[in-house]
Amino acid sequence: MAQKHWQYELEAYIRQGEPTKAERSHAWRTAIGLQDVDGLETSEYLLDTAKEHIEGKINIAQAQKRIESHYRQSNSRKQTEANTEEADIVASRITELLGEKTFQFSPAEYKEIHRRLFAGVFDHAGKIRDYNISKPEWVLAGDTVTYASFESINATLDYDFKIEKEFEYAGLSVSDSIKHIAKFTSDIWQIHPFGEGNTRATAVFIIKYLKSFGFNVSNDIFAENSWYFRNALVRANYNNLQKGITATTKYLVLFFENLLLGSDNELKNRYLHIEFESGEKGDKNVTPVNKNVTLKELAIINILKTNPKITQEELAQKIGRTKRTAIRNTNEMQSKGLIRRKDGRTNGEWEILVEIS
Repeated sequence: MAQKHWQYELEAYIRQGEPTKAERSHAWRTAIGLQDVDGLETSEYLLDTAKEHIEGKINIAQAQKRIESHYRQSNSRKQTEANTEEADIVASRITELLGEKTFQFSPAEYKEIHRRLFAGVFDHAGKIRDYNISKPEWVLAGDTVTYASFESINATLDYDFKIEKEFEYAGLSVSDSIKHIAKFTSDIWQIHPFGEGNTRATAVFIIKYLKSFGFNVSNDIFAENSWYFRNALVRANYNNLQKGITATTKYLVLFFENLLLGSDNELKNRYLHIEFESGEKGDKNVTPVNKNVTLKELAIINILKTNPKITQEELAQKIGRTKRTAIRNTNEMQSKGLIRRKDGRTNGEWEILVEIS
């Protein structure tokens, strides 16, 4: 996949290795890349503003004010840049949301994310649609997913969130956990509670949800494969028994394996098209996963890989738990033979003893 110039320019900050700049760059790359799901492109002005924010010359509020002012300056500019206005504004808001540590797992949070992304862009920002919808999809050769009826949206959202909140991930293998996350993601997306902007709102919500597990979801899978993510959601919710097509989350699972495991599954949109001959490709490039590792343990392993010298107190902050819980978790993982501490408690470092990716 050819790298777009904004990806290359923002990647430079990641290569520099300065943590704050790298974190901001990851957020901007994801935010800009997600505009692709609705066929939108950001402007050069947005890229210049993003660089200034990454470099610490302005904060995110100042970045947003600059972008909004840019489009208010003249009607002629607004006319010539109408196709970038929505993308620029929403990208800056995604960056803000991804930089926040707060999160509540609830339908209200899902709606609030949509409101914050699209306030002033859509009249219905944060509001549940009151009409039924259909959307012709390229990946379905012009057919549409059957979305939830508007009368059932609130009840269906409440049900899906209740089931997920009660789901027990403890002791579940990483492979099974990823399959479950893919199913939950596809289910709330299928409801399509908003008139527009559902995929971008869903992506931001899921990224923040995964971060609540302790994952540092700062890689560029969303930035580089946002259109694949949307098409995978479509295929996860489409049945056409006359053509022998059934809904499948397998493509979405490949996406999440790359996102959470660092797998190297080939994410090609043409593979998802309902008329694509599956015999032309292998479904996936399998990454070995240790079956004894749980989702919580994987999150900790990924943190230890990034910083082997991390302290228990720092680890606790990363996973959003107490120091006592972090100590208990790492002790359990050492007992299972997943990790070990080398060279002492004070000056030592963590060693990963299992192959995850």
